[in-house]
Amino acid sequence: MWIFDSYYKGCVELWARKRGLYIESIAYPQFFYLYLKDPHAYMDMIEALESRYKAQECSFDTIFGPLDGYKIRGDRSVAEKIEKQTRYAADLYNVDVRRDQQYMAERDMFPCGEMDESRFSPDFEDPLSSLEIEVKGDPGRGLNKEISSIEIHGRRKLEGAERTVLSDFMGLIKVHDPDVILFPYADVWTQLMVQRAKRYGIDQSISRSGHFRSMAAKSYWSYGKVNHKDGALIPEGRVLIDTAKSFTYREGGLKGVLLASRLSGLSPNLTARFTPGTLISSYEVYEALHKGIAVPFRKKDAERLRPLPELKARDKGGMMFQPQPGVREKVYQIDFTSLYPSIIVNYNLSPETMEFPERKGFLAEVLRPLLDLRRETKRRKKAAKADPSYAGLDSVLKWMLVTCFGYTGYRNAKFGRIEVHERITSLSREILLQTKEIAEEMGFEVLHGIVDCVWVVGDRVMDLKSRIEAETGISTDIDAYDWIVFLPMEDGSGAYNRYYGRLSTGKVKLRGVIARKGDTPEYIRRMQEELLEAIGQAKSCKELSILGERAREIKNRYTTGLGQADPKDLAIHRRVSRVNYSRKCAEGSAVQDLRAQGITISPGEEISYVVRDANTWTVDTMDRASDFDTRYYGRLLDKAWNEISFCLGDRIRKVEDETNLFIS
Repeated sequence: MWIFDSYYKGCVELWARKRGLYIESIAYPQFFYLYLKDPHAYMDMIEALESRYKAQECSFDTIFGPLDGYKIRGDRSVAEKIEKQTRYAADLYNVDVRRDQQYMAERDMFPCGEMDESRFSPDFEDPLSSLEIEVKGDPGRGLNKEISSIEIHGRRKLEGAERTVLSDFMGLIKVHDPDVILFPYADVWTQLMVQRAKRYGIDQSISRSGHFRSMAAKSYWSYGKVNHKDGALIPEGRVLIDTAKSFTYREGGLKGVLLASRLSGLSPNLTARFTPGTLISSYEVYEALHKGIAVPFRKKDAERLRPLPELKARDKGGMMFQPQPGVREKVYQIDFTSLYPSIIVNYNLSPETMEFPERKGFLAEVLRPLLDLRRETKRRKKAAKADPSYAGLDSVLKWMLVTCFGYTGYRNAKFGRIEVHERITSLSREILLQTKEIAEEMGFEVLHGIVDCVWVVGDRVMDLKSRIEAETGISTDIDAYDWIVFLPMEDGSGAYNRYYGRLSTGKVKLRGVIARKGDTPEYIRRMQEELLEAIGQAKSCKELSILGERAREIKNRYTTGLGQADPKDLAIHRRVSRVNYSRKCAEGSAVQDLRAQGITISPGEEISYVVRDANTWTVDTMDRASDFDTRYYGRLLDKAWNEISFCLGDRIRKVEDETNLFIS
């Protein structure tokens, strides 16, 4: 039975492929565990729970060991009442786990695979039929417009009046009955489609059962920035993927979404919409349930009280070596593969091993197979004539493993604890210092280092790689550069995370430069990418030095052509962290302009605007822009140019005075 959708509404609902479409509803009463340090103090409550919710004494396992408590047939509302009555003295478990996930975990079942195969295999069958569709129009501005054109990729195009288009579309879905619909901006358009179909009296066929589950829109903080997630209608019995918004789909394609589902025990409808952090957290919950370990409801051990000197000594984060700005030839970059997860596994780190290191750590145990799978996908994607899907699978695993470290220090993480987080970073600092010492002992010069990688110059790099792996126990990868440029900061010292260089494969690798930034206008990005392509032809610093004239021609062409550029190519795309501003700025003006158009913006949403006057921060939204501030965009061109001209020699680092006349 190959399950592709699951959910819980009083019973577990499973949709699967089993010699055709298979649907099963299984009775599965909700329950949770209760532990009280002094149950005698709450005997009246316990008696009430026994009579109303069939509470019974039991023993259950946690990562810290077994507990004697009670099993209660009830849902979250009952658990929250217990919390209030005990003034939060009660420890509750398995309260907010997904019941379909729990049902499958307890029975050694998982989505998107057969029970007799390994969840941790990169090779698995996909028996699902799929359909790709696209609604023509801007979803962000189209909620009051007619749906007059829907393209069914590879099949047909539906055009005409909205009622006719929707009727034909719903009929086509019903006839072809795909298991998966791949649909850019699906979460916006589907809500509109269902709403309009109901108005016209058209039976919708997007959901096979006729029902949808709702996911509310929300703004949230993640890694220091505000993000926004659109609300969604999730169909039952069919997988609907928003290909434009789904991070998992963007990184791993459909197979990446299915792999995340296999690992986390969640339906593809959810893994396509969840962040890597939620996926790794769900994976840990599935593994706990599968092993019979109860999942805590509220964290009470996220961090203990500690004296300030101890906190200052331990909370230091990752280590970096500052590079000297400049150009270097024949440089090797040595990257540790999934350094932080590897440290968790190799050093048996988990909340329960902080005081009892001899124990088998839960986190270390459950991350080991995930880490092994990542090593395998990474190996396969580099093989000759590799299946491109392996690169997608590797990317999904990379992001899940990256966030597993952050979740060890997240206060609400089910299996996190700040001391684990600090121990990981402490060990990573030791490993980076150890790597530097090994390299220098073998005659290498260490140019730079960032947490999990170092850049070195020297001979016998494969010997260095072997020794680092032998002494640290962590696998590495090597990138060889013909040349690399470490850019300076404003004060002239080397930037930690801004560099670019030509790999021995001929590809130019870049980090932190303007072409890599998400808010860079397309016109500016094109110029820098063209410059990088031009200098990427150089195989040495000597060849770089003779490419100055060619680079300057490219810069002059973009500078002289700026006045005739399409304003849409100068749009700045930024995610707003707030919607109310106390000072004049471009983002505030753009939000105000959208409000004037009757468009509501929430924190975390992306806006696109063109700067018409940088002195007053007058801007136009991208779809209404007809003019722009040439001086402002000229400065952006100069900034992008200076990052490239830095490696070409002093004589051409700055554009001549006559060039600047074009942007005055």
